[in-house]
Amino acid sequence: MEETKIALFKNKEIRKMLFNKEWWFSVVDVVEALTDSTKPRDYWYSMKTRIKNEDGIELSTICRQLKLISSDGKKYETDCADTEGIFRIIQSIPSPKAEPFKRWLAKVGYERVQEIENPELATKRTRLLYKLKGYPDSWIEKRMRGIAIREELTDEWQKRGAQEQKDYEILTAEISKATFGVTPNEYRKLKGLKRENLRDHMGDFELIFTMLGERSTTEIHRQEDSKGVSKLKRDANRGGKIAGNARKALEKELGRSVVTKENFLPKKKAKKLLAN
Repeated sequence: MEETKIALFKNKEIRKMLFNKEWWFSVVDVVEALTDSTKPRDYWYSMKTRIKNEDGIELSTICRQLKLISSDGKKYETDCADTEGIFRIIQSIPSPKAEPFKRWLAKVGYERVQEIENPELATKRTRLLYKLKGYPDSWIEKRMRGIAIREELTDEWQKRGAQEQKDYEILTAEISKATFGVTPNEYRKLKGLKRENLRDHMGDFELIFTMLGERSTTEIHRQEDSKGVSKLKRDANRGGKIAGNARKALEKELGRSVVTKENFLPKKKAKKLLAN
């Protein structure tokens, strides 16, 4: 399951997601960035109607509904377009920011092409981003290992019958519930997160037990050659329990909970460092 990413254009957040190895961007976020509209959804709706009446073109046909995280921390179906589609849409938005945005968009798209040809570039860029946000090397190493384990798991899910994003969400929630006693959404609320990536705000032990639960689940899938979402869900529960039991044993020794509302990197610090 691909997660919502945040890109910045002139301090405006643009949500994006990888789909079919291409970046897809939130159209509403692009509209807001270019127009500074206080009601970008209304602007987008009116714009689609205008273009249809004037040119007979349905802009919705170049969009795809993808689930992106909203400001309330929940995921909603959102109109998204790939790089080519966004170029077409911004042609119909009168804005002095259009040309700078095109250059920004081309750069983002080019970086993705580079990463497909050389996956090491994606890893290096991710490490650098975490470094700029203020994370220490020891944390970054765990986070990068966790990303690799997660990708390995989602590859297994795809091969074994979990095709839809909602399937991935169900399976992820099953592992999390068995590992930590809370679902990812409940975990975000505990930490006071909205759009932020939950794992980017986990501490060492939280990351370690997340990895243990997901790696255990992957191995169970392979050992039993599991097929179908129902069986994958049972495996996810078993894999999560392995991590959950280890967590409880550690908590007993430490006399405190691993599951905490604390954020490894305070949100304000992360935003400040990123802005610089």
